[in-house]
Amino acid sequence: MPKMKTNSGAKKRFALTGTGKIKRKHAFKSHILTKKATKQKRNLTHPGLVHHADLDGVKRLLGLK
Repeated sequence: MPKMKTNSGAKKRFALTGTGKIKRKHAFKSHILTKKATKQKRNLTHPGLVHHADLDGVKRLLGLK
């Protein structure tokens, strides 16, 4: 049986916390920032967690399941 390969794009985008949750970055924070409000940009800075509906798919990409 071959080894499971981790998805290269997923391992760059997600990080595992100590309690087993999966952290992610917010979208819409990379370019065209001049037309976005300061409050919106500030709120997009903080990392979020992957929604429970997407957890199984992300874990499969990371080789955790």
